[in-house]
Amino acid sequence: MSEPLLVIGNGMATARFVDELATRALGRYAVAVVGEEPRLAYNRVLLSSVLAGAVPLSEIELKPPKWWTDRGVTLLYGHRAVSIDHDARRVRLAAGATLPYAHLVLATGSKPIRLTVPGNDLPGVLTFRDLGDVAELQAAAVTGTSAVVIGGGLLGLEAAYGLARAGVKVGIVHLMDRLMERQLDARSAAMLKQAIEKQGVSVHLGAQTAAIRGDRRAEAVELADGQLLRADLVVMAVGIRPNTELAASAGLNVNRGIVVGDGLQTSLAGIYAIGECAEHHGTCYGLVEPAYEQAQVLARRLAGQPAAKYAGSVLATNLKVSGVHVFSAGDFLGSPGTNEIVFADPGLGLYKKLVLDGDRLVGAVLYGDTADGLWYLDLIRSGTPVKGLRDSLMFGRAFAERTAA
Repeated sequence: MSEPLLVIGNGMATARFVDELATRALGRYAVAVVGEEPRLAYNRVLLSSVLAGAVPLSEIELKPPKWWTDRGVTLLYGHRAVSIDHDARRVRLAAGATLPYAHLVLATGSKPIRLTVPGNDLPGVLTFRDLGDVAELQAAAVTGTSAVVIGGGLLGLEAAYGLARAGVKVGIVHLMDRLMERQLDARSAAMLKQAIEKQGVSVHLGAQTAAIRGDRRAEAVELADGQLLRADLVVMAVGIRPNTELAASAGLNVNRGIVVGDGLQTSLAGIYAIGECAEHHGTCYGLVEPAYEQAQVLARRLAGQPAAKYAGSVLATNLKVSGVHVFSAGDFLGSPGTNEIVFADPGLGLYKKLVLDGDRLVGAVLYGDTADGLWYLDLIRSGTPVKGLRDSLMFGRAFAERTAA
């Protein structure tokens, strides 16, 4: 008889986990997936493209309904899990039903952070995290509307790009001194800022939001220096917070995220956590690739490979941001004792920085041309010595390997 395996959360991590588990142990578990969003799992990376009208909604669905049923998965989306009774091994849903489990996987993702400033609850103040947010933004994104996006990280830039493409006049307010400070160094971030401004988007760096002003709805964003930016629409994209409420109420060990070990096991036997809600060795990744790596490890363990372990992820970003290709991985800012190789051609919109520690590549930033990004990432992850490639490493895989040969 198949063991009941319950997954809470129906996002990208869950879709990959079910795929990996079905490949390795089809039929061993009776899998049920509970998702709070009223739809099948979809690709969040493409939200800005949907907002901009460049990608239809139908194309971001990760797996069609038949894919799930063919693997014997029971899908319950549009349902919120409200409590876990670990003694009885059951999860209660908001509607009152309870579901049994022998193994429970928490893939509850994260929630957008809203700044606690005056006016943050006015109509017209939105977040940008899921398809529900996209629908609200699309309804509000009328040509001639003014919008302020608070946050110059990846989500903020994606929201700004989508709104600008929809005909909205957009400004970005960012607290830090450069855009995407977690993924780009100062030089590549400056190039990105210039590219964004060429699209008609204004960028305010080192700017702190003091309040959102308006009588009955948002009308302006007030900065700490007193400047007022007109805004019919305000989008808060200042970060995410792991969704840990369900885990905490069940007595699991929770810090910033749900604490897991190398086997993705939580503090209670039979309960696991993967994706944005999980905290491994003090780190909550908040990125798709680590979630996929965790999903694979957990699927292997549940398929009978107890030696499978998650050792953490080398952070990497390989994206098209506001129409520009960017890539970064590893220690791209450089630590004491490292060396940098830099190539820049602002006229062509190209920038590359490679960071080396001895004869090993430990970090990279690419702007404009990211074709060799995954090769550099492989070198960083594997720790392969690059001494013999050093003279040609900057020019990419094809040239470097031909020279080495």
